[in-house]
Amino acid sequence: MFTIIGDLLPSASISVGIVLILLLIIFGVLSMWRKVPTGKALVIKGPNNSLRVIAGGGGVVIPILYQVDTISLESINLEVRVRKAYTTQGVDINVSGVAVIKVKSDTNESILAALERFNAGNANETVLKIRTIAHEVLSGKLREIISRLTVEEVYRDRERFSQEILLGAKENFAEMGLLIETLTIQEISDDNGYLEALGKERVAEVKKEAEIAEARARRDAEIEKARARKETEVQTAEAVKEGQAAQLRADADVAEERKNTDLKIQGFKKEQETARANADLAYEIEGLRIKQQAEREKMQIDIIRKEKETELAQKEAERKEKELEATVKKQAEAEQFQVERQADATRYQKIQEAQAEAAAIEAKGRAAAEAKRLEGMAEVEIIREKGMAEAAAIEALGEAYKKYEQSAMTLVLMEKLIDKMPEITRHIAEPLSRIERITIVDSGNGNNAGASKVTNYVTELMTQLPDVLKTTTGIDLHQFLLKHIDQLPDVNQEAAAACESGSRECAEAATQDKQCLSQQQR
Repeated sequence: MFTIIGDLLPSASISVGIVLILLLIIFGVLSMWRKVPTGKALVIKGPNNSLRVIAGGGGVVIPILYQVDTISLESINLEVRVRKAYTTQGVDINVSGVAVIKVKSDTNESILAALERFNAGNANETVLKIRTIAHEVLSGKLREIISRLTVEEVYRDRERFSQEILLGAKENFAEMGLLIETLTIQEISDDNGYLEALGKERVAEVKKEAEIAEARARRDAEIEKARARKETEVQTAEAVKEGQAAQLRADADVAEERKNTDLKIQGFKKEQETARANADLAYEIEGLRIKQQAEREKMQIDIIRKEKETELAQKEAERKEKELEATVKKQAEAEQFQVERQADATRYQKIQEAQAEAAAIEAKGRAAAEAKRLEGMAEVEIIREKGMAEAAAIEALGEAYKKYEQSAMTLVLMEKLIDKMPEITRHIAEPLSRIERITIVDSGNGNNAGASKVTNYVTELMTQLPDVLKTTTGIDLHQFLLKHIDQLPDVNQEAAAACESGSRECAEAATQDKQCLSQQQR
């Protein structure tokens, strides 16, 4: 154990020595550390006359190698008194004031300049030296500025006086590293009573101005009283006028409100009457609508019934027509059947038109569309029946033409042309009907002039009809008649012979021809 302790002793001794050395170093550094107080500045001068300024915090200063000086950066109050300073008027005055100065700390150069000029080795003595030199500089500037001004200018405008002193001393103080913060002139006096006399004069002027101001004030007061009295009277009159106007407006508002109330009451009554009338009208309209609906339904039932009857009649007609076609009835029966069918169609059309018109009147025009529809259906039915009849007639006529000989066909064609002659003549003469007036000039020489010319023109127009027919159709009417007129008796004889021999085909052809001609005539 002792052996172990003996081994550890040398190591412990070395550690203790190191610790002691470190403590000595730390103590030495702390002893050389200089902390700069607030409002102070340290100027450290090194071996080579190097200068270092510390204006806050601290620094290491080796006592043997460095020289340390302290200077205050705080503000210094300085009383400035000047006696018997002469103005431009030759009047001497006494001026006293207070200035606040300090060492400029914005740059190190200012601090070094102040320390170089005012350093006394002790901070308090340095401040005393600053006071003394600054007082001398300010006193000299006061006398200089006063010498350029009059007593009145110094006395009445102290602010201007102070500013001129500050501007004049600013440059001098900056060269010394100082700054004038403020300068206040406290007292201005003289030993000759000049200011007192000036004050008396001023007092007299003030009194005079006060009396004038008092008189003006009294006058203004009277004027204001009169103006106020007038304004009061005007305002009173205006108030009375406004009161009367307000009363009139109030009366008008009351009348207007009463009128509006009456109008509203009348409006309410009118609305009630209108609502009652609308309700009655709606009731009547609803009744009429229900009645019209019932009538329309009844009319629909009648229409359906009529349609059924018509359908049955049509089927019956078709049945009869088929029976007639099957039994080949006589032409008289066919014509009678056609007349009856045409009469039925006409009667049905009249009935439908009458029913449509009655329904339109009873329904106050609401069933007009239905009537038009029924009328259209009737017309369509008539046209369809007529078309079917014409088609049947044409078909029968075609069959008859097939059975006729060439002479018979020529006869029929000739008959058609002759039937169309009046219509052709009418179209040719139609332009003459549009002539409003004819002026006849007769020379009296009897050469078919004058009125006879008009009749000759019409006659010539009629004689030109065969030529027109030949030009438009290629048929020469004159030659046609000369060629076929002799064949007409033979055709009739052939037809009669065929009928006498009991030829059924001839009878059917004659019957169909007669039926077709009868339908065309109708």
